[in-house]
Amino acid sequence: MTGLPDIGPAPPDDAARDRAERDDLLAAWETPSGFRRLSAVNNSLIGRWYLGTAFGFFLFAGVLALMIRTQLAVPDNSFLSMELYNQVFTLHGTAMMFLFAIPIFEAVAILILPEMLGARDLPFPRLSAFGFWCFVIGGTFVCGSIFFGAAPNGGWFMYAPLSSDTDQTGIGTDIWLLGLSFIEVASIAAAIELIVGVLKCRPPGMRINLMPLYCWYVLVVAGMILFAFPPLIAGDLLLEMERAFDWAFFDADRGGDPLLWQHLFWIFGHPEVYIIFLPSIALIATMLPALARTRIVGHSWIVLSAIGVAFLSFGLWVHHMFTTGLPNISLGFFSAASEAVAIPTGIQIFCLLATVLVGRATASVPLLFAGGALAIFVFGGLTGVMVAVVPFDFQAHDSHFVVAHLHYTLIGGMLFPIFAAVYYWHPFVTGRMLSPRLGRWAFWLIFAGFNITFLPMHWTGVLGMPRRVWTYAEEMGWGALNMTSTIGAYILATGVAIMVFDVVRPRRFKAPAGVDPWKAPTLEWLREGPGHPWGIRSVPVITTRYPLWQQPGLFEEVTRGKWFLADASGGHREMIVTDILDARPMFVQRVPGPGWVTILSAAFLGAVFILATWHLWTAAVLCGGGFLATVLWWLWTGTGGVPPTPERDCGRGLILPLYASGNGSVGWWAMFITMIGDTTAFAGLVFAYAFFWTVHPAFPPPGSEPPGLPTAALAALSLSVAWLLMTVAQGANRAGRGSLSRWALAIVPLAAAAGVASLVLAAGAVGLDPTRHAYDATVWVLILWIGVHVAVGVIMDLYCLARLMAGRMDASHDAELRNSVLYWNFLLVQALVTIAVIGLFPLVSGGIR
Repeated sequence: MTGLPDIGPAPPDDAARDRAERDDLLAAWETPSGFRRLSAVNNSLIGRWYLGTAFGFFLFAGVLALMIRTQLAVPDNSFLSMELYNQVFTLHGTAMMFLFAIPIFEAVAILILPEMLGARDLPFPRLSAFGFWCFVIGGTFVCGSIFFGAAPNGGWFMYAPLSSDTDQTGIGTDIWLLGLSFIEVASIAAAIELIVGVLKCRPPGMRINLMPLYCWYVLVVAGMILFAFPPLIAGDLLLEMERAFDWAFFDADRGGDPLLWQHLFWIFGHPEVYIIFLPSIALIATMLPALARTRIVGHSWIVLSAIGVAFLSFGLWVHHMFTTGLPNISLGFFSAASEAVAIPTGIQIFCLLATVLVGRATASVPLLFAGGALAIFVFGGLTGVMVAVVPFDFQAHDSHFVVAHLHYTLIGGMLFPIFAAVYYWHPFVTGRMLSPRLGRWAFWLIFAGFNITFLPMHWTGVLGMPRRVWTYAEEMGWGALNMTSTIGAYILATGVAIMVFDVVRPRRFKAPAGVDPWKAPTLEWLREGPGHPWGIRSVPVITTRYPLWQQPGLFEEVTRGKWFLADASGGHREMIVTDILDARPMFVQRVPGPGWVTILSAAFLGAVFILATWHLWTAAVLCGGGFLATVLWWLWTGTGGVPPTPERDCGRGLILPLYASGNGSVGWWAMFITMIGDTTAFAGLVFAYAFFWTVHPAFPPPGSEPPGLPTAALAALSLSVAWLLMTVAQGANRAGRGSLSRWALAIVPLAAAAGVASLVLAAGAVGLDPTRHAYDATVWVLILWIGVHVAVGVIMDLYCLARLMAGRMDASHDAELRNSVLYWNFLLVQALVTIAVIGLFPLVSGGIR
């Protein structure tokens, strides 16, 4: 227990005390009933809802897959029209990628991560609920479009220039762009929640090297989401601006380039493969010690390999663009990187296999699915190495060989481990076991059906069948292979149906699970099960990687309330926040309970995206105002105020403060992580400018003048003054000079407005027209980005001013102000980079060329 405070003895057994504490916990953490249940924010409930919704979209996408296979079963088939087939194909890929593969990771993590960390909940339960409702609304909007003949039909990759032509693709592309942008809000919200949860909400003593492998993978994958999703958001913004306002980004006649979309999409798209794959490996690595009755082999090697895969995955996106005419040196570099990623991936696979070999594994349904996952993924990885070789890729590109490789990698790497996890953690969620007999039937049907479906596709691809094809002539000779694949798809669907039946059948037909049925070593099995909404009974000190195996008596101590936060002081929902490296207790975080504000804010934000799809700008602006009002109310009524008492007795002599600000607080880390993702999206826009500069002989082109440097410098000065005033306000407040702090905050909007006005004037004075040329459009989109962020910064400034004037913030309780200053730090960097790019770079770029 190095680095931990002195811990007193455990309290004696006292049945009356235990009952009273449980009653207090139930009152504080109880889930609302009836219609009010929708306002719940408990991770246990939100996680189940998230899981159910993600699986619902999976089944929807599965039905679409069967429709695709039915259409391709025989030559010259007319089961689906060409237009409907394109919609079905696009929605199948979209739903599988964006509505199942990524959300299922977030759903599982929200459900099991708090208990695995020995925590009551994640640090921002309302953020989890908000993300879930964004996911539901956005997913329903996108998938529901097919029932009205308005579904997107340009493929799940939505390549320009087809997708940028409103006459060719219609409203469906706008639904895809704006609907998925909204869904990406849910993904990034979940990533923020999970990163802060892993870093700051571990139990006392669980140093970072003692974290379960699942927590490591969550940290790595959530970090990847922060760097992978924002470039796609930037691309969505550019594509929608071209479609809605005719800004020239992808129109070659006006200086645009369709390849820009491919770059931005695949900068997201290839890391996404590993965002999907790594969490599933994490599930196997978490289950294997229990299933094999031994510690994982090569724990540290697995962690380092996961980090290595994450790093390398961002250097592979051109893997998808080998046939676009890139220079040979680029092809060689990205081919080598694509081959290199197999090394850390192989290390993880070998460590998992070694764990099974050195352990005492017994046959079980989760182990069957885990084994099937490794077998199928290794085969998919081998074909991945093949398509990473440029000459072979030239032959197989855009053929069914790539379709087969994609499904072997993603289904082997993601779906089989998810099914294993369903059987493994079902008793954790429900207290009941699934049927081993039905599970074995499901596995063999899914395993056989999968291979019968996708193995022949390698041959159809080699024979020349292109992907995304609607139908084909009989003389092509692909009929028998396609019929085989279609039969396999229906076998696979039968196996999935058996598993779904096993999950949803009534509880009375399932055997009771008992306590820790797998004899697992991780902390989630300390949870007392359904009916105990507080999660873990008391928060223990953890000193090993396998606490349930190596800390004798831990289960009894925790469930009998012998450790920290055994009661609910004053009816509050509370959790212990620890430091990042050594998990030393820092303070007690009080988290909010149920509330409708999360649903309302998600509904207003969803309405903004949906109304914008049909260019109903006035209504969209009004809903944007509603979203802003609900978010401000959410923050104002949250738990960030001055606590009635400064400290909390957590039990066993541990007394912790009830408030923290700055980099010790979870809010500061959430803002920092959010702005990392935001800056990555901004980098995507700067990348667009740099890309255009490389492909045009003159950029700015003849007829376009760069913004005047003096006016741009005035913008930089004004925004620097606004940032300085925010910094002065923070320092003055910390020094107890509230009047100076309020005056500084009051002047910030004036300086910020002057900065944005100077930027607009700089571009307007030289007549830049975003509909004329890609240069003009790129300059204006950078200015628009800074303008929106300055507006958000001003709202944060005024919010802090209101908190000060209302007495809800003082010198010692200034988390909101310190978080706002952190935001302005990032904003100033983005503003200065923008001004340098649009004002200074054109003056020196001629010399660079």
